Formats: sequence, structure tokens, C-alpha cells
Amino acid sequence: MSQSEGRNAAHVIVLGNEKGGSGKTTTAMHVIASLLHEGMCVGSIDLDSRQRSLTRYVENRKAWCEANGVKLAMPDHRVIDRSKAETVAEAQAEEQAAFDAAYRELSATCDFIVIDSPGTDNYLSRAGHSVADTLITPMNDSFVDFDLLGRVDPQTYQLKGPSLYSEMVWESRKRRAMKDGGQIDWVVMRNRLSHVDAKNKRRVEAVLETLTDRIGFRLAPGFGERVIFREMFPSGLTLLDLRDGGVDQQLSMSHVAARAEIRALFDMLELPIGEKAENGTPESVRAAAASG
Repeated sequence: MSQSEGRNAAHVIVLGNEKGGSGKTTTAMHVIASLLHEGMCVGSIDLDSRQRSLTRYVENRKAWCEANGVKLAMPDHRVIDRSKAETVAEAQAEEQAAFDAAYRELSATCDFIVIDSPGTDNYLSRAGHSVADTLITPMNDSFVDFDLLGRVDPQTYQLKGPSLYSEMVWESRKRRAMKDGGQIDWVVMRNRLSHVDAKNKRRVEAVLETLTDRIGFRLAPGFGERVIFREMFPSGLTLLDLRDGGVDQQLSMSHVAARAEIRALFDMLELPIGEKAENGTPESVRAAAASG
């Protein structure tokens, strides 16, 4: 991995989950915005070239800024296309080369790289997981999505064993440790939390807490079920852009509560913000990132 003289390599945050509709892209964009608002230089990589959700979010953000004459901080974004090579070996080699090139370029100039992975188990998803420093797995707060992490007895709600995704993360951790001695901090966030204290909600929480030590992740509260998160996608904005981010919009109580959830998640991640600020990114790089 390339590294500029006098500064640490970029800290890599991967959004991973093999189930669609879990809020990976929304979470990724709000983590990106949180880092940008901290003055960090941020790169982003979209590994899902079919859905391109993070790519469209960034494109919508650029278009909104141009249409409204507002300058917001932007990530240095890349999208990695799936290979169309005839053989599996050739396709994997092409995808690895494209990923490595984007990763090296962003590592040389950025404090953080945020990677949005597809909701399927494919070669690019595993490539992204293998370089993670922080892995964030959003999951809808139900036993339907819990199957992503482990198998549960339907009568007793006791854990029967880890899931295929948990095993994949374990393998990624082993490969990362053997490669450079690094560790992956795995954070599972309960997403789209109901505001009603339902029995199923308490059961999910109890089983997740028993799983933290066994599988090895930290549990984050995540975001509540709020329409505002989905409404902001067409404009490319995040809740952190409103008012203090340069976008003049009246904040409702729902906005305020949602912003508090974002801050709680960001604080819980314990990212090396101070370390990156101390090492410093060249002012020319920060200016380019801020201007988009």
C-alpha cells in the first residue's frame, strides 16, 4: 500500500452485509460526511457496480451542489466494475488489479477510505473486507436479518452456530493478521430500530449480546426507523449538511434525534481522528477534496 512520507496510511472502513436493504449505503454516506465535517480527507470506493448506490449518492450530491450554488465537502470517489473476462481466474485478476489501483491512489492522499460492498458474497466483496481496519455491518433489527450473523433455535432462541458471513469475516481477519499483523474492528449496528419497546426487539438485543464475545464484534445502536434517511438520497445530502453544514433548512425534532444517532455511532466507532489530524494531510489535497 502506498503511503505519503510523514503520515500514516489511510484508515479503511468497510460497510459489509450479505443482505440487501440493511442501510449500508446510508450508513456509509453519513460516516463519510462525519469524517468530512471533522476536516478529514476521505476517499470512497463502491464495489457494487450493479446497484451503484453509493456512486449515485455521491453523484446526486455533486448535482445538488451545482444546481444550488452550494459548496459541500466531497469524497474522492471510485467505483470498481465487475470484470467481463471469460474465465473466473482472469475475472478475479482484473478485479483485484482495479481494486488495488484505486486503493493505492486513495491511500496516498486520504486520511480515511470508506468502502461500500455489495449485498452478495463475491470476489470484490472479499477483497474489500481483507483490507478493513473497521468493519461496519448494519442489520435490520429482526431475526430475519439476524441469520446474517448466526443460526438461532426457533424455540429457545439459543445460538446454534455462526453464519456463512461470520465465517467469511473470520477468514478475512486471519488473512489480514497474516498479511500485515493488522486487526479488523468489527462493529454490528442494529438499524431501523423501532421506537416501540416490543418483545421481539428485546429478544434480538439479548441474543446479539450473547454473540458479541463468541463471534467477536462490538454492538452499536444504529439508526431508528426514520423516513428522513431515505428522503435525502435524491439530493445527495446527509443530516450533517443541514444548517451547520451550509444547507439552510429548518431542523425538525426528527432531524435532531437522527443527528444524535449519527453522532452516537460515530463516537462509538472510535476512529483515529486525532492521529490523522496530527499527522496532517497536505493543504492542497484537503482543498481539492473540499471543492469536489
